[in-house]
Amino acid sequence: MENEITNGIADAADDYAGGAGNYVADTENFSEEAESYADVTDIYADETYSAEAEKEITDVKVGGLRAIELIYRGIREFESGETTFLQSKTRLNTPDHGTLMPESFRKVAELSNQCVSLFDLEFRQLLETIKTLQEREYYFRWISVYMPLKVLGEKGFQAKLMTKMDDFGIDTNKVCFEISPDLLIKGDGSHSTAIEHLRNRGFHFMITEFGGMNSPLMRLAYFPVDFVQLSTELVGYLREDDRTQAAVTSIIDFIDGLGAQPIADGVSKAEQAEMLFRSQCKYCAGPLAGKYMAERYLRRKKDEGSYVVNKK
Repeated sequence: MENEITNGIADAADDYAGGAGNYVADTENFSEEAESYADVTDIYADETYSAEAEKEITDVKVGGLRAIELIYRGIREFESGETTFLQSKTRLNTPDHGTLMPESFRKVAELSNQCVSLFDLEFRQLLETIKTLQEREYYFRWISVYMPLKVLGEKGFQAKLMTKMDDFGIDTNKVCFEISPDLLIKGDGSHSTAIEHLRNRGFHFMITEFGGMNSPLMRLAYFPVDFVQLSTELVGYLREDDRTQAAVTSIIDFIDGLGAQPIADGVSKAEQAEMLFRSQCKYCAGPLAGKYMAERYLRRKKDEGSYVVNKK
């Protein structure tokens, strides 16, 4: 079966990799004389900053790069091979410590209101990216951005979101909020209600890392997310045998039965793609689908869509 799958998805991923060399070079050019990273983190101590101050902080540069920068990767449809969604990840560019990825700062930020201020900056940059890609006529259904549980439970945050959406003139259905699997452990009725209200307004929600060690499956029923991203851990266990296929199919059927769509993460092999497709999983992210890139490198090639999983 694996011989019947084309390698087009790896070729299609080149639309992200086209500028990879320059992108890597950019990250190595941090200047010791760049503006202090403290200029960015100082905003966390001020909960009354204005929209103008927010934009000013968002635009702070370190070594020519934004101090707070979203990078993006494609989530592709198995059947067509096309990029359907974009998933973002935040990196902090610092003059003294290089580039910090989410695993280095998320947990610390969520111990205080820093995560709320950080989300405000990330959300603004997301909306700027959506507007830029729409002007570029780059097709996508939505782009995701990480939302901490503290933000989801914050009073008045929905009105603030809608104000920003109106300011940028962007439809809510172009935004998907990523929620960590902590939702399944720490989440309560207020989080469930907030998700439902925002979905009624048109926003999407995706819980990530589902099916891993710290992801209680049954708790998913309490939270009305519309996308569920399978953990790389789960995808890494995939083997070509009937028992593994049955286990994967059961998890995907469970997600589908709750009205959500599964997205497999960490897909790196054609064999994994075949198994997931046979189990009725429609979308994938990971090495086989494309790497994270800065917004300026997002371009669509004419031959995108050449990857097609065998439908038999």
